[in-house]
Amino acid sequence: MDSDDPLIFRVGMFFYVIGGGAFVLFVTSDLAKQADFDYLFIALLMMGIGWVFRRGKAPPPSAGRFAWWRRTREEARKKKTENSKARQEAKKK
Repeated sequence: MDSDDPLIFRVGMFFYVIGGGAFVLFVTSDLAKQADFDYLFIALLMMGIGWVFRRGKAPPPSAGRFAWWRRTREEARKKKTENSKARQEAKKK
């Protein structure tokens, strides 16, 4: 996480972590055959609060890991459309 994130986004991440921990507690209680749904409701509440705080954060910029793959697919798609146009023109003649 970047150190230049505003405090509100960090608080949102804190609520995500707390909600995840509460969900793990719920799953553990369910595996023990003594399901405590309070943990589930707390997890949902905390995750919801975390989502509200973090929803305004802009997505990170693309790392460019799949740029080659995307470019290759676009070139193949362009070539396919050119070939289909050429076939349609050939059929018209």
